[in-house]
Amino acid sequence: MPSLIDIRRRVRATKSTQQITKAMKMVSSSKLRRAQERIVRSRPYAQEMLRVFNSLATRVESSAHPLLMDDPHAARTLLVVISADRGLCGSFNTNVIKTTAQYITEHPTDPGREVALALVGRKGRDFFQRRGFDVKYEEVGLFQNVKWAHAQAIANTCIKEFLGPDVSSVYLVYNEFRSVISQRVVIERLLPIPKLDEAQGRPADAAAKAGVDHLFEPSPMELLNALLPFHVAVQVNRALLESSAAEHAARMTAMDAATRNAKEMVDRLTLYMNKVRQAAITREIIEIVAGAQAT
Repeated sequence: MPSLIDIRRRVRATKSTQQITKAMKMVSSSKLRRAQERIVRSRPYAQEMLRVFNSLATRVESSAHPLLMDDPHAARTLLVVISADRGLCGSFNTNVIKTTAQYITEHPTDPGREVALALVGRKGRDFFQRRGFDVKYEEVGLFQNVKWAHAQAIANTCIKEFLGPDVSSVYLVYNEFRSVISQRVVIERLLPIPKLDEAQGRPADAAAKAGVDHLFEPSPMELLNALLPFHVAVQVNRALLESSAAEHAARMTAMDAATRNAKEMVDRLTLYMNKVRQAAITREIIEIVAGAQAT
């Protein structure tokens, strides 16, 4: 049976842990509000822009711009994996890593289909680098303050790799923020820009007839050269903001659960400590009584 000193030491340590987890929950709650405001403001614009360019890709010849063209001869897929820089956020990082690993397993790295990685976030980078994956790009430390420049740098890397001779498609893998207690890992094609029939599961002819035709002034190539890279950066920025909000929500939920668990542990240890102390007092009384009777 442990001594009272050991039990009191465990109670103090658990209370200290409870204070830390409670403070981390409050910090994450504050950051979540700001991140949620940012994603609520940016999500409608990014989603509408994606819808417009999906429709545009359906109506424009693929040869009009390289970012619209499928290259069936290239053997490599680039996965942009967005994880967190820190842990203590439940299964947030684990879910992203498991989804990426499952995708790689389903598309084995053979001569017909290879997978390269662009890693955003320290947790994903550390996991995949230690296992010898082909890493084309890495970025850590940006979730302290997600900026438009970060999205542009990642988008430029994706475009550069896609326009190269090896990469035929680029996908985003990230946690989508749905609510404080719910995040969903999604795999979303970034390049080539999907058409309406691919993005919404509609027949190609029906997608082509939907909406209105586009008139270009000046030429389609000039407009697409200016707009398509911006569109890619907008979608990457949305994924970064989604992941940032989902991370804060996951950490707040995890720290709330840890705080409750610490409180329950303190209650159990306190009850056990009282029982031990009561047993010690009872034993001492018995020894005194026994000594008195002996005399």
